Amino acid sequence: MLKAFSKEKWQYLMYTVSHPMDGYYWIRRQERGSVPIAILLVIVFGICFTSNRLLASFVVNDVDPRGVNLAFELLGVLLFYLLLCVSNWSVTSLMNGEGRLKDIAIAIGYGTLPVSFGLVLATLVSQFLADDEQAFYTIILIITIAYGLIMVMIGIMQVHNYTLGKTLITLFLTFVAMLIIVFIVLLLTNLLGRVFNFFASIYTEIIFRT
Repeated sequence: MLKAFSKEKWQYLMYTVSHPMDGYYWIRRQERGSVPIAILLVIVFGICFTSNRLLASFVVNDVDPRGVNLAFELLGVLLFYLLLCVSNWSVTSLMNGEGRLKDIAIAIGYGTLPVSFGLVLATLVSQFLADDEQAFYTIILIITIAYGLIMVMIGIMQVHNYTLGKTLITLFLTFVAMLIIVFIVLLLTNLLGRVFNFFASIYTEIIFRT
């Protein structure tokens, strides 16, 4: 575990952020990435996302703080991250992708770092903005989110050894797979709920008759 959080791993994370093409290439070929760091970055992203919704100035934020739950939103971010990783792995396994599930997790997790930085910076900047200066807040978010998405795209392309065109097709199919998985989970949840209610009603009937 200590090796996963070593100084070299953190240094390579920063190298990957500044040189995503080379960084992701060697993450797949020489095991230079770290899944625990990637998961930690996703957790940090979840905290930054919720903090932005809670703390951004009223000039750019109309969210009611009473409706924001840090634990619930963090759980949602982690579940979305898991769903995205599994969906991409399932699609790329059928499309001759070379990346493993851990490589996908690192590629996506590392891509959240610029977005987390942008959320923190935008939150701080929002405290000093007037009504007609909201564009600065929006520009910060657009640039950092765009860079994070580009990092994820490059990461998927490099770990699977895909061309750009195949990567874009894979990402589209990944979101389709996510929708299918969510539909199946909801269907199973509904079915299990019906089965539980059926047996609960039988148990209740037996209790009343005895």
